[in-house]
Amino acid sequence: MNFIIDVFNYSLIAILTGVSLTWILLIRSMWITFRDSPFLDRFNSKHHNSPKVSIILPARNEEGFIDKCLFSLIDQDYENYEIIAIDDRSDDKTGDIIKKIAKDNPKVKYVLAAPKPEKWMGKNWACVEGFKKATGELLLFTDADTTHSQNTISLSVSHLLSEGLDALTVIPKMLCLDIWTKITLPVLSTFLHTRFSAIRVNDASKKTGYFFGSFFIIKKDTYTKVGTHEGVKSELVEDGALGKKVKESGFKMKMVRGEHLVEAVWARDWSTLWHALKRLMTPLYLQARYIATGIFVAVLFLLFLPFPILAYSAIFAPLSLSFSMLFVISLIASGLVYLASIIDATKGLGLSAKYALGTPLGSLIIVLGFASGILNAKSNKAVTWRGRTYSMVDTVQNSISL
Repeated sequence: MNFIIDVFNYSLIAILTGVSLTWILLIRSMWITFRDSPFLDRFNSKHHNSPKVSIILPARNEEGFIDKCLFSLIDQDYENYEIIAIDDRSDDKTGDIIKKIAKDNPKVKYVLAAPKPEKWMGKNWACVEGFKKATGELLLFTDADTTHSQNTISLSVSHLLSEGLDALTVIPKMLCLDIWTKITLPVLSTFLHTRFSAIRVNDASKKTGYFFGSFFIIKKDTYTKVGTHEGVKSELVEDGALGKKVKESGFKMKMVRGEHLVEAVWARDWSTLWHALKRLMTPLYLQARYIATGIFVAVLFLLFLPFPILAYSAIFAPLSLSFSMLFVISLIASGLVYLASIIDATKGLGLSAKYALGTPLGSLIIVLGFASGILNAKSNKAVTWRGRTYSMVDTVQNSISL
């Protein structure tokens, strides 16, 4: 019996050694990303004209955020632009708020989206509805729960044109409004700073292309050539899919940091957090289920299992050498998960380091959310978002380069 336990313990020691080494690499990558990523307001400005910018703002059930977003866009120091605010058939007062603001501000155009066709995601459809009304040479897509500093548009246009880009996306400051998001997002975004970092996106030799839906500006001609949002109409992670298409099509794109200029809400409460986690894993599973399952298992070991293994080994540590060794390596692995959360919470999200104390619970929430995304991927109610429930049966997902 002791032999079997020792074999089990040493197997866990080998796994957690790999987990620890992986976390060291992830933390190093995250630190390099923070250190070396370019900023929206740091570039060599060159003389250029001031092309018209059409801001396309889709909104569904956003009565708590839409006015703040619109007023931040109305207050821009760039002059040649229009705001196309699309009410995607909201069930709340979103449409009324847009109409009222548009009545007093000629820059704002109110658009009521036509009924969503089958196999379209709501936001993707609303973006296309807004595009049909756009008259600008440049298109700036943003979300209704995003706010912008006064010089955001002028900086993005100047950056885009000065560097001869076809598209530019800005990493916003992710606002965490509830305790669940505050303990979960620091763990999760560690991967965003590595897999979808500005370093990778800006490297022409890498396949990684990605847009932040809260802010990306793109030439109208480029947007048309990649098929508009119609080309990603059924994608759950439409910003990632569109950015991927732009990169794969050979257009010049760039990701920059702008946390001090743009703020966006990632999740608002427990419900939106849970469905956001499902939305991350569901398209991945539909795209390649075996790879997605493998990634889920890796995430399980990376994020969560070091903590229960630490508790297990601590209880029996005095009994044998294998338990003592397992305790040490699980302590190291758990400490590295904590360290990554602290770095991302304080340096990436602007949160207090105290929220990293909830890392084990945050890790469990992520694992369970991902598991739910996989288990429900092929159901008729795979995803619920902004008051709509979507079936992902017979849809194609291609938002991530695997």
